[in-house]
Amino acid sequence: MSINTQTISAGQALDALRAGFAAQTAGQMTASWMLHGRPGIGKTEIVTQLAAETGSQLFDLRLTTIEPADLRGLPFYDHDSKRTVWYPPQDLPSDPARPAILFLDELTAAAPALQPTVYGLLQERRVGQFALPDSTFIVAAGNAVEDGAIAYDMGTALSDRLIHLSLRAEAGDWITRYAVPRGLHPSVIAFIRTRPDLLDTTEDCLRRGAMIAATPRSWARVSTLLHAIDDASLRDTLIAGTVGDAVAAEFTLIARDIASTVQAQAMIEATAAERADLYPRSLHGLTALTYALIALADRDNMPAVISVMAGIMDLAARDEHFATLPTRELTTYGFELLIDRALAQGWQEAFRDSAAYADYLARRDAT
Repeated sequence: MSINTQTISAGQALDALRAGFAAQTAGQMTASWMLHGRPGIGKTEIVTQLAAETGSQLFDLRLTTIEPADLRGLPFYDHDSKRTVWYPPQDLPSDPARPAILFLDELTAAAPALQPTVYGLLQERRVGQFALPDSTFIVAAGNAVEDGAIAYDMGTALSDRLIHLSLRAEAGDWITRYAVPRGLHPSVIAFIRTRPDLLDTTEDCLRRGAMIAATPRSWARVSTLLHAIDDASLRDTLIAGTVGDAVAAEFTLIARDIASTVQAQAMIEATAAERADLYPRSLHGLTALTYALIALADRDNMPAVISVMAGIMDLAARDEHFATLPTRELTTYGFELLIDRALAQGWQEAFRDSAAYADYLARRDAT
């Protein structure tokens, strides 16, 4: 069964959930939400980030690992009332004074016997006599049958209880909202910026019958491998086992070029005269340098980082080799991300006091 709604990026889905959470907190609406998307696209990360931003306690239930009784709780006999009553499970929110997010993950893979119990949580916000606190925000997530995951088609009785958000992998959104803020390895970010079609290869792998696909989640794992494994040959093998051999072969060639040419820390520590010869000569290298500068920036080195970033735009004027590369656009993009980071950390005074940034603005506005 197709999901007949608009597809949006992970960042747009987070924005939608933020709006829903704010509306529920203000007493304007109460709804249950459903994130549809391929494995590894970032559904769990969206909910985790929302919980962190809102100060909510996150109750993460993997519905493939529980039985209906796990949600209903434990029965016991009340001798005074002569009735069987239920102790609710600790896996459900119960404190009305604290905001909570109930995340029902793998909803479409849950056993059919569990679904009637889940219906009550999604619509009536209760299981038996136990009602969720009004401060509970409910989000479900799951994959579709065509994603190659274990899944059941969602029936109308379940579908009608939800606001559906269908996610797609979008490289620019992933880089800006996920990869850069979390400090993923510059080689990974630079590669996806120049090869956005390889952020998610699930559809192509399913068509070819290949098991291993590149996904946003697997690229985050590649970043971890680059930081954790020093042996290049072993690292290449592990990367191939993470994103597939064809994608890994292309990535490792570019990653080696970046590793041999990008000297971000050395450039930050060098004098202005010394930096001129340290700029990478490939677009991949310059892109990786941009992201490395953002990752390395702190309050103390911001003046040097700004100077190195501004110098990228000067390369074409100094060396005709760079004339065919989009150095101006890359500098502008790099400064946008660096300013965002500076504003988030309270370092904006570095831009106000930077002669290099003032010169960059003057030259940019003059052309």
